[in-house]
Amino acid sequence: MRHVIDEPALKVLFLGGVGEIGKNMTALQYGDEIIIVDCGDTFPGGDMPGVDLVIPDYTYLLLNKDKVKGVVLTHGHEDHIGALPYFLKDLNVPVYGTKLTLALVDAKLREQKVEGNLNVIKNKSVVSLGENFKVEFVKVSHSIAGSCALCITTPIGVVFHTGDFKVDYTPIDGNMIDLRRISEIGQKGVLLLLAESTNIERAGSSMSESRVGESLNHIFAENTDRRIFIATFASNIHRLQQILDLAKKYKRKVAFAGRSMINIVEYAGNIGELKLDKNNIIDVEQIDKVEDRNLCIITTGSQGEPMSALSRIASDEFTKVNIGFNDTVIISASPIPGNEKMVYGVINNLYRHGARVIYESLAEVHASGHACQDEIKLIHSLIKPKFFIPVHGERRHLQKHAELAVKMGVPSTNIVITEVGNVAEISKSSIRLGDNVHSGCLLVDGLGVGDVGSVVLRDRKHLAEEGMIVCAVGVNSLSGEVFGVDITSRGFMYAKDEAEMLVDEAKQVIYNSLGNIDLKGVADWTSVKNLIRKELKNLFYKRTRRNPMVIPVIMEN
Repeated sequence: MRHVIDEPALKVLFLGGVGEIGKNMTALQYGDEIIIVDCGDTFPGGDMPGVDLVIPDYTYLLLNKDKVKGVVLTHGHEDHIGALPYFLKDLNVPVYGTKLTLALVDAKLREQKVEGNLNVIKNKSVVSLGENFKVEFVKVSHSIAGSCALCITTPIGVVFHTGDFKVDYTPIDGNMIDLRRISEIGQKGVLLLLAESTNIERAGSSMSESRVGESLNHIFAENTDRRIFIATFASNIHRLQQILDLAKKYKRKVAFAGRSMINIVEYAGNIGELKLDKNNIIDVEQIDKVEDRNLCIITTGSQGEPMSALSRIASDEFTKVNIGFNDTVIISASPIPGNEKMVYGVINNLYRHGARVIYESLAEVHASGHACQDEIKLIHSLIKPKFFIPVHGERRHLQKHAELAVKMGVPSTNIVITEVGNVAEISKSSIRLGDNVHSGCLLVDGLGVGDVGSVVLRDRKHLAEEGMIVCAVGVNSLSGEVFGVDITSRGFMYAKDEAEMLVDEAKQVIYNSLGNIDLKGVADWTSVKNLIRKELKNLFYKRTRRNPMVIPVIMEN
């Protein structure tokens, strides 16, 4: 039975980040005003050949562009800011975030040549967006500096959005999650809690980032005569700071490898988020001049990305760096689900070169930036929301988080689990799912956004799996005589002798098929092309049990 919603209602529109990992984008609408929380991307799956990025389909926001008052950002990870250059190109509205978050956004906008109205805020800053929304930014801990939860005041009550967070009692910068302010917000009353669910399946609490520093210190101490490589997320400024401090402690020069690593170190250094001793940093081109015992190389590639610096080093494709028996490589990250094969492929290649490799299953060299069950319970106990919607997770994560919320005292009737496109309607007394909005994915490739449709993806997969045949047929338009057939294959036939025999047979099939048709003065060659395609597909499948894409070309003379 559907609840009757009291008017006026607050609508929460989920354009990404629910039922999936990444692509986070949520909109809140009250009356004729909309604000947006985060605008992220995700990596394409294996079924999306040629696609560079996947971003939320924000058509609904474009159709209601006059209502959009701004974007508020929880932090600067790609899955929360990566879609902004494309979104702001279509809808240039104010963007609010912390100093590091907006430094990363600004770099992305400059790269894409997009103008942006960027507004830096601080912890506990309150921003008014339109007449119906006030947003307070509340300090939280995460694996990137400048992360915030959002306390959003609306005409019918307070919405608290945790963003990505953890409860780290010993953070590297000494700035703990602001539990006091979160408690104060909870005591005043919270209508709706939106809380991340990434690590909901993990019991206990996440490890402190300072524990990683202790572990890295032991590794530095045990490898005093060896060259040290450390692969980590470029955005984890606190991890980078610990590595830089350890390198200085052990009298090692530091070189950075990988474009994103070099860029983020520059941005974070410029705004003071990363304390750099420039006398201790050298260019990767100079590493041959430094003894192994005096060198530390910090690199991208902790996820085994094929074009990352560590992957290229492990594959002997990075001309500036060679790996060897006197190298210790630390992979200071855990594989994102789906990346395990790539990560272990890199590790195997490093071992083949004689390197010593240390990764998460061997030592405490990585701490998650996401809250586990005990930390999530703490937030629920402080906020005490009337209504709850779990976010940032696949369906299993959202379901488990909903079950935890019930145990923490939220009635099951006050919880909804959402998918992309859903709209939750909240009044002071009820919550329900309303009508869906247009949603989905926009695919980004080298040509731009949204030009890669399902037909294009299908063709790309077909080409990748089955190959392609181009059949060019020369026809005398006056006499109708076929004076030539040329067949070219790509990614289909490999054995030379067999290929030549099959091509000769295919040419004869075309000559025979077209010999029975009057080709004089043909105005529309569609039916002829369809016949060529049908005959060749039948032949190739009969001979090879494969189904290449066949492209007929008619050349009139």
